[in-house]
Amino acid sequence: MKVRFLLDENLSPRLKTAALRISPMIDVLRVGDEGAPTLETQDSDILRYVERAQRLLITKNRASMPTHVAAHLASGWHHWGVFRVRPMVTIGQLADEIRLIWEASEAEEWIDQMLWLPF
Repeated sequence: MKVRFLLDENLSPRLKTAALRISPMIDVLRVGDEGAPTLETQDSDILRYVERAQRLLITKNRASMPTHVAAHLASGWHHWGVFRVRPMVTIGQLADEIRLIWEASEAEEWIDQMLWLPF
């Protein structure tokens, strides 16, 4: 199955635009989009959403997200990958990383993985 993405609201809306400009076939939503969680949704609810929707989460929330992910997994839940964005990464770099993930991997490869972008 192809990777589907959810961008956290703490990422610029321009990232979605940049990713789709590179490859319009990428399935990417941002928190606040129609069909995605609303703005200001709690992290624990975001994690439950990405599990149900089978979406890989990309977030700049480097401080509290690891704690939320650990609690999510400890409760017996799973996720389709959580990628934390390193500081000082450009939108162009992130859009390229999204394209690479989408083109070169399958969604199942990222289940319960928490990694950094760029790699």
